[in-house]
Amino acid sequence: MDFHLRQATPEDAEAVVLMQTQAHEECYPHLLSAEFFRHRRDSIPERVERRRAFLATDQPRILALDADNQLVGYADAGPGREDDAPEALELYSIYTLRRTYGTGLGAALVSAAVGSGPAYLWVVENNPRALAFYLKQGFRPDGKRNTLPPEWESLPEFRLVRRPQDGT
Repeated sequence: MDFHLRQATPEDAEAVVLMQTQAHEECYPHLLSAEFFRHRRDSIPERVERRRAFLATDQPRILALDADNQLVGYADAGPGREDDAPEALELYSIYTLRRTYGTGLGAALVSAAVGSGPAYLWVVENNPRALAFYLKQGFRPDGKRNTLPPEWESLPEFRLVRRPQDGT
């Protein structure tokens, strides 16, 4: 699959929210209720407005576009958001559409967002495909656990860290 990457802008907010909504539906149907997905679809207009402000930055907000210029992946990163951040850089999110799985797009997005050096991220439990991907990228569990907010049905998640010796 041919794709190209570029920094997102506030004008990309709607495309990002729509693509992420589709990606959530593709990768989390075994973890979240139908009501969750209905609410996500109903809240698209408000989420687009919040996303515009988030995209107005020079921090990595990376879009992956296919040969038809359709958005098929997204990753974002920045300074760690926790007081006990194990590394300075956090991969906030990465999503690709199912049709891109196995193409190298996910690895390209990780590289564009956080490079190959130290970073950390949170991954939802019971998501073996994502865990295998992150392990391949050099991330390892560090034992820290959390739950997502109630609007994400309090799903359990755990932290993965890529230390300098792990991925460089």
